[in-house]
Amino acid sequence: MLDGFIPWPKDAAEKYIKAGLWEERTITDMVYAVAARHPDKIAVIDGQSQYTYGQLRQRVDRLACRLLREGMGPRDRIVMQLPNSAEFIFAYLAITRIGAIPVMALRAHRETEILHFVRSAAAAGYMIPAEYSRFDYRRMAEAVARQCPSLRRTFVLGQPAAGQVSLTDMFTEPLDEAVVAAELAKVSVDPSEVATMLLSGGTTSMSKLIPRTHNDFVLNARLCGKAGGFDENTVFMAVLPLGHNYNLASPGMLAVFYFGGTVLVGAGTDAEAVFPQIAKHRVNVIAAAVPMIANWLQSTAAVQHDLSSLKVIQNGGARLAPELRRRIMEQLHCIPQEVYGTAEGLINMTRLDDPEDLLLESSGAPVCDEDEIKVVDDDGNEVPDGEAGELLCRGPYTIQGYYNAPEKNKEAFTEDGFYRMGDVVRKRGRYVFAEGRKKDLINRGGEKISCEEVEDLIFKHPAVHQVALVAMPDPVFGEKACAFVVTKPGQTLTFEELIGFLKKQNIASFKLPERLEVVEQFPTSLVGKILKRQLRETILAKLTEQGWAIPKS
Repeated sequence: MLDGFIPWPKDAAEKYIKAGLWEERTITDMVYAVAARHPDKIAVIDGQSQYTYGQLRQRVDRLACRLLREGMGPRDRIVMQLPNSAEFIFAYLAITRIGAIPVMALRAHRETEILHFVRSAAAAGYMIPAEYSRFDYRRMAEAVARQCPSLRRTFVLGQPAAGQVSLTDMFTEPLDEAVVAAELAKVSVDPSEVATMLLSGGTTSMSKLIPRTHNDFVLNARLCGKAGGFDENTVFMAVLPLGHNYNLASPGMLAVFYFGGTVLVGAGTDAEAVFPQIAKHRVNVIAAAVPMIANWLQSTAAVQHDLSSLKVIQNGGARLAPELRRRIMEQLHCIPQEVYGTAEGLINMTRLDDPEDLLLESSGAPVCDEDEIKVVDDDGNEVPDGEAGELLCRGPYTIQGYYNAPEKNKEAFTEDGFYRMGDVVRKRGRYVFAEGRKKDLINRGGEKISCEEVEDLIFKHPAVHQVALVAMPDPVFGEKACAFVVTKPGQTLTFEELIGFLKKQNIASFKLPERLEVVEQFPTSLVGKILKRQLRETILAKLTEQGWAIPKS
């Protein structure tokens, strides 16, 4: 068992296996079972390329063999930062095939975050594109490698720099099938071992690592796929990052593979890019987020394409307003499906046959009958249905603790093993209605921004005396970051200067503040705590006065 991983208690694990919740098979076992039944069924479409389940298995096995030859093996952590592509899918499955553990970074992450992930995971490998969106990942990888002695290999999709390994060659160089089978036969993967490390939303200065096992992640995919109505005829379009739990397994690509459907790797997120692909490939499910959906509903492109195959538009990351859900039904003739949960485990989904009030208003119900949920007040006492409180959960796919983070686990988990979601909800039976966050996060269209992390970076600016980052409402993204700053005497700070300074800190672009308010002093409590609620009210009043469109909850 991986050091730093907290497994489920033995009695709980035995119960889940006996109940058939944990299938005692790995992620690749799950995919290969479909490949054995339907080798000629299309599994992946990426641009002009299509791959059957048989071809998928062949490519995964070949890459898995090559990873073994490059010194990667069971329990080795490999930070994955590949863009959406068929190669992403092959690489993810190949890593899990050999019992190694992909750490799911996003392509927007930069040196500061990658350093944290590599160090926290003691990663042995790092997978990147050579370049993407005019950014050279190879140079960043070189800087990371110089600072991280655990990192033995950097795998590059494209032309590698000196000392790096060509992932492209690993995909394309021929390899005898008998040799592949013989080498992989030496590797045995325990389904109770860690299969994937996801990233937390980053409620403190940096994201924590979330260890998901093969058993619990296969269950996660199966349950979410069932709630989404997935079957072998499902054509699922992936336009959001596959490294997110939402598009990876909730339901995401793994749920599609569980049920033997087809994953279409989408190109672009606007209506002009998405709608033609829906029509061409007869897509029936797409996983989206609030900004995308809002733009699609404003576009006139829908009438130019045959979208009759599209049955379900899923929304995750941030709550979709009821009026937008209704417009999905009226304009696109689809069922809106809310997906609300956490990479740490619990997933709630509205059901496709829910009555309209739940479909339009709720955040869904847990996908598993064994999910335990409760809503508690600040003292930890459970509140009656209909009253607001923090959502707590535990169950067969909710982790027992973050990876190698004992102090964080004391804060995040109760003594009896419930995970504190940090979200304020109201409960009605098994259905929850999300209202906001208890934690100090900004939810920018599903991307979570840690206020503390960005505040720490802003505070390094020589002109800054005090800083507070707060959410300001936005009609497209739901929330954006507004930085309130008190400057040092005689100092000034412009928005352009602040952004230029932060860009030099090598952080993801979605974390950059999108407005600066320089004030003389902050409102504080009697004990000197900055009253962020008043700052949020201040920026809301300014936006309203300036005539900005403020989204309604």
